[in-house]
Amino acid sequence: MFFLVSGCSLFGVRSGYEQPAYQVVERQGDTIEVRRYPPRVAAEATVEGATDTAGRNAAFRLLFDYISGANRAAASIDMTTPVETARTSAKIAMTVPVETARSDEEGMRMRFFLPAAYNAESTPQPRDPRVRIVDLPEQTVAVLRFSGSRSEEAVADKTVELLRALETTPWRPASAPIAYFYDPPWTLPFLRRNEVAVTVER
Repeated sequence: MFFLVSGCSLFGVRSGYEQPAYQVVERQGDTIEVRRYPPRVAAEATVEGATDTAGRNAAFRLLFDYISGANRAAASIDMTTPVETARTSAKIAMTVPVETARSDEEGMRMRFFLPAAYNAESTPQPRDPRVRIVDLPEQTVAVLRFSGSRSEEAVADKTVELLRALETTPWRPASAPIAYFYDPPWTLPFLRRNEVAVTVER
């Protein structure tokens, strides 16, 4: 079910989906970018799952239902990329400056970024209480891009690679790591755009 969306090509490559705008602040080598994202609005769901895949599937279903009309305005909202996922724990860094908060639900958190035409006031409110609308501030994010597997192990390995690379730069992590996925699961692995990211500050 994860990323079971229409409008994909034969190989499942993303096509025609809006992506959040960002400014590249700095590049570190060929695979790492430091980006500045303006304020964004996202729909968010946190679910429990025995595995990352199970958690992603459950959260995706909730969010896809929301953008498909399961909201108080019964409005259909365009799908965008990437989808953000993060494994939550009892304590997670939430914002910059860092604010530590206890998650009401521990498990897999997923966010759909809403099209730029929406803001916190104009966004339709979810009917399902497990979905909430979050108003994200401007963020500076270090991102490592990779293709291939997006398994729990692959994401963990790339996260370690990103954090180690940042040790030799002026940038320091200021939040829990996240992952961005741009393609449906049937996309050929070498064509996938995957990213691990972390909010940073100098």
